Amino acid sequence: MSLRSKSVSRRLAMTAGGAVFFSTRGAFADQLLAPTPRLTEGPFYPDRLPLDQDNDLIVIGESTTPAVGEVTHLTGRVLTPTGTALRNATVEIWQCDANAVYLHSRDSDAKKSQQDQHFQGYGQFETAGDGGYRFRTIKPVPYPGRPAPHIHIKVSQNGQELLTTQLLVRGHAGNARDGVFRRVREKQQRELLLGDFRKLDESKLTKAGIPEWSCHFDIILGQSPADAKEG
Repeated sequence: MSLRSKSVSRRLAMTAGGAVFFSTRGAFADQLLAPTPRLTEGPFYPDRLPLDQDNDLIVIGESTTPAVGEVTHLTGRVLTPTGTALRNATVEIWQCDANAVYLHSRDSDAKKSQQDQHFQGYGQFETAGDGGYRFRTIKPVPYPGRPAPHIHIKVSQNGQELLTTQLLVRGHAGNARDGVFRRVREKQQRELLLGDFRKLDESKLTKAGIPEWSCHFDIILGQSPADAKEG
């Protein structure tokens, strides 16, 4: 099964009892995808956005020095519950650097000597016709008070915020101790916030002893008025 198929299959909408929701049209039933749960923006959305805001967080501008950390290729699609792609939506991500410092004055000013000056810390990407987005960043690391490594994600369109959430690393030991993650009570909801980080065994970096990763994470928005009418 492909990464994309696995990602979508995990998102079949479930009730608390495990039943699948259906949108019925006559004698036919279409499976709805479970919306990605909202999760707190947190205190460190950048208060001073970097000049370079592209989707490559590893290299800033014309610099030839890459950020410290394990390179991760984050891809996915922004979809409605019916599987319709959302094009021209802005996907933003932000996360702490490999030294656990955020691009925010309340954090970076106090830890200036620790901050990786070569890590962009924030990036954005406009979705394509298939709703696709992609980023090159580092594999997230734990942060003081947050034992679960995570990447913050925000989706907006036409100036309207549609979803703010977080992507966590599936199987990381810190997830069970993370207070923010544990606030999501339903196990099925927590599953929708986890991403599979897969090592790229054939990459030059991995062969050189520095793991390189990929993660495919589809973002499912809540039901829109158009979807509700259609359903």
